[in-house]
Amino acid sequence: MSSALTDLCRYPIVQAPMAGGASSPQLVAAVSEAGGLGFLAAGYKTADGMYEEIKQLRGLTSRPFGVNLFMPQPSYADPASVEVYRHQLAGEADWYDTPLGEPDNGTDDGYEAKLAILIDDPVPVVSFTFGCPTRPVLDAFAKAGTLTVVTVTTPEEAQVAQWTGADVVCVQGVEAGGHQGTHRDDPKNDGAGIGLLSLVAQVRETVQLPIVAAGGVMRGAQIAALLALGASAAQLGTAFLVCPESGANALHKQAMTNPLFVRTELTRAFSGRPARGLVNRFMREHGPYAPAAYPQVHHITSGLRKAAAKAGDAQGMALWAGQGHRMAREMPAGQLVEVLAAETDAALAALALRGAGGAA
Repeated sequence: MSSALTDLCRYPIVQAPMAGGASSPQLVAAVSEAGGLGFLAAGYKTADGMYEEIKQLRGLTSRPFGVNLFMPQPSYADPASVEVYRHQLAGEADWYDTPLGEPDNGTDDGYEAKLAILIDDPVPVVSFTFGCPTRPVLDAFAKAGTLTVVTVTTPEEAQVAQWTGADVVCVQGVEAGGHQGTHRDDPKNDGAGIGLLSLVAQVRETVQLPIVAAGGVMRGAQIAALLALGASAAQLGTAFLVCPESGANALHKQAMTNPLFVRTELTRAFSGRPARGLVNRFMREHGPYAPAAYPQVHHITSGLRKAAAKAGDAQGMALWAGQGHRMAREMPAGQLVEVLAAETDAALAALALRGAGGAA
């Protein structure tokens, strides 16, 4: 591992920031206490809500942790297509007896206010999704002693992160659950995502920054493979989503290994941005018609998703999941970190043994 990351955690294991409630302070603390690096998700929270969770987390652990921010999104959505989609969802509003949300409910996710808090009262790590901050922002975090991570999905995005002054890139393969962290959401690129192994290799040859590899990682052997490929650590989300400390809805946790949900797909149905989740009724019925309009579609469907969860209807929820979801293991987060670390060590030892045998 690179020195910057080695100083923060005992194991090359990062718990992904999962917006929407899964990355609770309890989960983050358990991961960090066990020797991994836990991450709070500030996305969809107010600046004050983010700060309250940071204070709560600091009361649970003295170990390093990270906070993830969503970058403000450009307003290029076509209002007409958003209105058409809103009309198509009228039946869902009737079914769940809840009004549709307003699409124009902000596109910056309280970014500036969150920056101000994190620079005034620094945390060990801050990561960014859906784009790359400006150099002055990254310089301000460097001055505050905060390590910065930029999520990238292509070698070109990794270059931008390096040029701008990021400390680390989180390389997200198309296998990852939840939103794809592309810097620009271009519908022409739908379906063109790069698999993690290929992407890590390409980024490794493109930039000099340490790499955290994310996307479908569920076992220590996968972590070992990514380390052998040149990554400094692996980031896991779906693996931690089913832990008891996770704040994910119980239906969401159960769906990970429920045989009713056999595969994942990328969809715009729930948010207007490509995100990987378990295929359910809502995704099948509305995914083909959802416009490229984030966060407008997210705002429209927010109430529907909450109502579906309240009604116990997983078919109307956004069941974000990576491609390895069937491999999820329900155990305390600290225990999962230890198991993953032991699996990683065993896999690395086996690789070394094979290498020694080959050399002989």
